[in-house]
Amino acid sequence: MLNTYRVILASGSPRRQQLLTDMGIKFELRIKSVDESYPVHFSGEEIASFLARKKAEALSEELKEDELLITADTVVWHRQNSLEKPQNAIEAKKMLQALSGDTHVVITAVCLTTKNGEQIICDKTIVKFAHLTEAEIDHYIEHYNPFDKAGGYGIQEWLGLIGIEEIKGSYTNVVGLPTQKLYKALKGTTGQIGL
Repeated sequence: MLNTYRVILASGSPRRQQLLTDMGIKFELRIKSVDESYPVHFSGEEIASFLARKKAEALSEELKEDELLITADTVVWHRQNSLEKPQNAIEAKKMLQALSGDTHVVITAVCLTTKNGEQIICDKTIVKFAHLTEAEIDHYIEHYNPFDKAGGYGIQEWLGLIGIEEIKGSYTNVVGLPTQKLYKALKGTTGQIGL
């Protein structure tokens, strides 16, 4: 699809990999472990952009002239707090109890990097959860894998299907990539997308 660059995706997220595949973009995986700490005074979009750029910096030295690197970070921002990936079932339950019956914002930042520079794109989606019962939360944690997802849930999974009342903005942004904005940015970066 991309005629100018070979696309490198630096993400272990199966959801991001699937979204790129569904967009018809061929890519190579290149993953490096990165310390995901950030300045404590950062909020929402600043956190996502900082971490997407940090992930890119870990691999940018190895980039070849014909390669375009995609890195991303998703933040679940709720009541002035970033809800990160839960470390255990107790943390996951606390997060989901906090999100229950309330609205939060999902922010995904994507960093596109080539030898010639970088571009950050960012998108925000407002998500409203219905009231979740303790049994529903426990069922989700027990039968699904909330531990690799910011906020402790996947919108495309059971809890998203039964628990989300409303979203305002891009659905795929909540899954892990703002695909329409990414497509537009890739068209601008490469100058040519062959379909």
